[in-house]
Amino acid sequence: MRQKSVKGLIALGIVKGLLTLGLLLFFSTFSECGASGEVTNYSETLNQEQPFQKLNPDEVTTEWNDTYLFSSREDALKELETLKKKPEEINATFRPEFENLSGPVLLDYLETEKEFSKSIEVLYVYAYTQLSKNVSDPFFASLLTNSQDLLTEYGKATSFTTVKLTSLNKEEWDRLFSEEPKLEEYRPYLEAKYMRFSDHRAMNESQAIYLAELENQRMKLETEAFSEITNNVTMAGNITLENGEEYPVNSQSYNTLLSTDQNRENRKKCYEKRFYHLKNESDSMASLYSEKARLDDLDARELNYTDYYDYTLYSAYLNRTQIDEMNTVFKERKDVFEDYNEFRKNKLGLEKLKPYDLLLQLTDQPGKNYTYVEALQEIQNSYSRMDPRFNEIFLKMVTGNFVDVYPDPEHGKQPGGYTYSLCSLKSPALVFLNYNGLISDQKAITHELGHGINFYLMGNSVDYLYCSGPIYEMEVPSTFNEELFVDYLIQNSDKETAVNVLSQHIGEYQNYFTRQPMITEFEHKAHQLCAENGTASGADLNAIWTNLSKEYGSDSVEYYDEDSAEWAYINHIYLANNYYTFNYAVSKAITLSLFKQYKEDPETFNKNYIAYLSAGSTMPPEEKLKKYFGIEINRQLFEDAMDVVELRIQELNELEAKKSANESGSAAKSPNTSGFFWTGEYKNK
Repeated sequence: MRQKSVKGLIALGIVKGLLTLGLLLFFSTFSECGASGEVTNYSETLNQEQPFQKLNPDEVTTEWNDTYLFSSREDALKELETLKKKPEEINATFRPEFENLSGPVLLDYLETEKEFSKSIEVLYVYAYTQLSKNVSDPFFASLLTNSQDLLTEYGKATSFTTVKLTSLNKEEWDRLFSEEPKLEEYRPYLEAKYMRFSDHRAMNESQAIYLAELENQRMKLETEAFSEITNNVTMAGNITLENGEEYPVNSQSYNTLLSTDQNRENRKKCYEKRFYHLKNESDSMASLYSEKARLDDLDARELNYTDYYDYTLYSAYLNRTQIDEMNTVFKERKDVFEDYNEFRKNKLGLEKLKPYDLLLQLTDQPGKNYTYVEALQEIQNSYSRMDPRFNEIFLKMVTGNFVDVYPDPEHGKQPGGYTYSLCSLKSPALVFLNYNGLISDQKAITHELGHGINFYLMGNSVDYLYCSGPIYEMEVPSTFNEELFVDYLIQNSDKETAVNVLSQHIGEYQNYFTRQPMITEFEHKAHQLCAENGTASGADLNAIWTNLSKEYGSDSVEYYDEDSAEWAYINHIYLANNYYTFNYAVSKAITLSLFKQYKEDPETFNKNYIAYLSAGSTMPPEEKLKKYFGIEINRQLFEDAMDVVELRIQELNELEAKKSANESGSAAKSPNTSGFFWTGEYKNK
């Protein structure tokens, strides 16, 4: 569920528009003028008039083939050695010229930096993606460490450029632009990376070098955390199922059993096995997290932010009022989900819901699996009313060895999913999955493909430096794809499947609008505790997590009385780009507003949406949202999102009533015509 880009990393530790480890660490590069003229007409690259080409199952690939990155490990090491020379070469070339900086010199530097960034992106992607397939592989662990160190050295060697450029006043910038007209092409980038951070900058090279070293430590902690999560935290041990079978509980099997096993005692055993295992792991992960929190806020204060939360919001062009209003709306209206929880309880025939009842698919065959090809065919069908470029990029990705599909935790494959940009090569992105065949897994595919479509459109439409954006903006195409997929399945499946799909989707609304903001609030409170006490224990963090769960969680679910350590396995809280998860809530609220426009006028929406995705960071995110869709991020956006949730729950109850009527023979079976609320009824609301 994460998008990754390396481009922002090359300015390591200098300007805090950068978030490390490439987890969507996009420098937000924008300007007042928007530089809209720099977005190419992508229709010249992909033909919009081509007929809808159906997927050929025989052409589907399920593993990466990254030989186009490096043909061998030896070639990657050779490239590493070549790139290691670049920082000092760039320093020697440009340091003297920056003493009396001119427009042509700045242009030359930007072009040089861009070429280095492209090269290191390829190396970094190669190291990171291969390590994801086996977090214990010593070669790729070493290659990733060396790549991180190289980024740090580059940040140190070029620190003089950022110190200089963030200190320039308006008159000096005007002079540079007048001296070199071609710099105008990079105005949005320069405004976002340097001008905007004039109050949050390293004051001298010594401070910039210190910040680069802090960033390096934070990257290493993230890598360490991911290894711990894969090898220890999510490996809870075995349980004995009711049929006598020994069942290993790991990152993949846990979700599979809770989603598919109708035996409640098995679900309880599985849940409790991980619940208590996480508590046992909480002290070691709290120690790691405490050190991370210390480095995070130290980094932020060096750059004149209150804390790292303040930095995160500023770099995303958001403010605390917007996020506080979002959290307030979701807490005040969490009871909207009580009708859904009541539906689930009745469907399962339970007196009280327990936490191990919340993932089970609501169908007579919860363990039904869909092959990867079947999932792709359904996903492709959901794109049928989208711009033809969606389908063209989809086919490139799923037939070209750009998706790594199946889980392999026994051999060190990392849990979760992500998409890594390859805009430097104008290539399709690399998608990382752990596909188990459930409906939720199908949604994970289309989610990640949404990122891939966005990256490919950007990479072939704007300059490499603009292939970026704030996290919440980058999550819009992924969450929009989810709505496309669910809408298609509801309208084209039998009623039992439609009920199951919609029920699962509403459960994910609950995840987006309660759990994801809660994780960010947990991070902030945990950081504050670490700042006050210098460290935090597992018990401390468990208490914070449990108290917040009561604020955001449902009163109709009977959770365990003792504190939970569920935070310990969540990858996102260990990311070098902190406070990631609230972005999911913002993006989903935006998506629901966009999807309403799509349903009302697909043709106009497609035109605007392709332009929006292709524009990258050539204009500020709030300006782009308003230009193409008339949307603003405010309390009303989140209220409207919860209105949609209410209507989705109403739709679920109506589908169930029709299904029951069909089963009793009181009504003829008919195709679903769900989706009423996107049109007339939603408007009335």
